[in-house]
Amino acid sequence: MAHTNTILVTRLSAMGDVAMTIPVMKQVLADNPGLQIIFVTNKNWGALCAGIPGLTFHPADVKGIHKGVPGLYRLFRELKKAYSITAVADLHNVLRSKILRTFFRLTGTPVAFIDKGRAEKKALTRKEDKILRQLTTTIERYATVFRQLGLRCEMGNKPVFEPRKLPETAQQVLGSRNGKKWIGLAPFATYQEKMYPLDKTEQVLGMLVQDPGVEVLLMGGGKTEVEQLTAMAAKFPGAKVIAGRFSLPEELSIISQLDVMISMDSANMHLASLFGVPVVSVWGATHPYAGFMGYGQGEELAVQVTDLGCRPCSVFGNKPCFRGDHACMQWIQPAQITAKVKEVIS
Repeated sequence: MAHTNTILVTRLSAMGDVAMTIPVMKQVLADNPGLQIIFVTNKNWGALCAGIPGLTFHPADVKGIHKGVPGLYRLFRELKKAYSITAVADLHNVLRSKILRTFFRLTGTPVAFIDKGRAEKKALTRKEDKILRQLTTTIERYATVFRQLGLRCEMGNKPVFEPRKLPETAQQVLGSRNGKKWIGLAPFATYQEKMYPLDKTEQVLGMLVQDPGVEVLLMGGGKTEVEQLTAMAAKFPGAKVIAGRFSLPEELSIISQLDVMISMDSANMHLASLFGVPVVSVWGATHPYAGFMGYGQGEELAVQVTDLGCRPCSVFGNKPCFRGDHACMQWIQPAQITAKVKEVIS
């Protein structure tokens, strides 16, 4: 069947934000037969797009060949040559994506872009006169962009992907499951303000592995994180380090098999959500009200201190704690996290 429309979608940023676009693009493709989406994102995130008919991943290398205005013009030329694009959906709305969409607009291509709700997010995170209320979710903000282009998008919350078969490489590391519950533990985030203290995370791990029917898989990335997780795992049989050992497609297949994921407000929450894995999410400086809760996740599994007037102090967790004591994370007891996990696996 000939594609009537080919929409270019851009979201160039962090993995978690990109993961949140996937349920929306899948729904748009389901609701608009004959549509094709070309998704331009970080060259490393292609695995997130696999297995969705009508979705084509086009890698952007904004630190390399697509760097700066000349690089973005090169990307524009590349896209123009490869596809007949009928509209552009900018799900990022930052300088890079604005430049790219402008090239298309100048050739007469219709463009729609995300409203990030900056004013209401400012009201949610300011120190004085905070307005503490649930804002439009990022998923819904993405969906609105497609609707502005005249496309249908009726979001549900059913998992995007089915669980995946473990590849040989993962089976060798993880061995046989023997009916054990698999718990993912991803204690890291881009900013310290979003991280539960590692000594307390270690207490959570110690409490979980006391159950012989449980195996905890430690997740993260980068040399330092792998070293920290390896040191932690050495103290507890029943913990295995996944971090740094697998490619993204392999890691996704492992995540898809989890019974529950413990994650900060960061990428692993969003990756687990794609497979409908329940996530016990831990929130410090940031807050589910800002709209970044995992797709299809209920707030009942979120762990957070609710009686701190300063929370949330930022949308992304990138501002230093003005109290200086990280009370929003320090006040959370390890037992609060393990209680939610047990709720899920029992």
